[in-house]
Amino acid sequence: MVDIDEEDFALSNSSAADAAFDAVIGSIEDIIMEEEFQQLQQSFMEKHYLEFDDSEENKLSYTSIFNQYIELLEKHLEQQLLERIPGFDMAAFTLLLKQHQEEVSGDIFDMLLTFTDFVAFKEMFLDYRAEKEGRGLDLSQGLVVKALSTAGCQHINSTTALE
Repeated sequence: MVDIDEEDFALSNSSAADAAFDAVIGSIEDIIMEEEFQQLQQSFMEKHYLEFDDSEENKLSYTSIFNQYIELLEKHLEQQLLERIPGFDMAAFTLLLKQHQEEVSGDIFDMLLTFTDFVAFKEMFLDYRAEKEGRGLDLSQGLVVKALSTAGCQHINSTTALE
């Protein structure tokens, strides 16, 4: 009879749970990078982005759009996960995600957050609208390279440097 102490058993269960969580995150990364998911999200945002404006007050129509987004994209993601990971449970995964959120890539976590957090969802649409309207963050005009000091700067050619 093999004697397994409780600590080793807990560690092996933890490792298996961590591996399962990592497998789900890896699958999510694959799914959201696929053309089908990108097209679904892009066409949905294109259809609704003009509805969103950057004001404190939220329009009643936002709720309907949010629910449609969840229905379309979360259901697509869940269906793909069920095909790739037998026995996948979205509710159980959501609980695990909250416990492991610091371990998940920012982009993946932000995208998953749009399914549960209305503020993140609205921000995604506002960012999309700003980009479409040319109001995105552009740092290209703000970067200037200048010498710290012109005094003491001498031109040294390669023959002078060798002497």
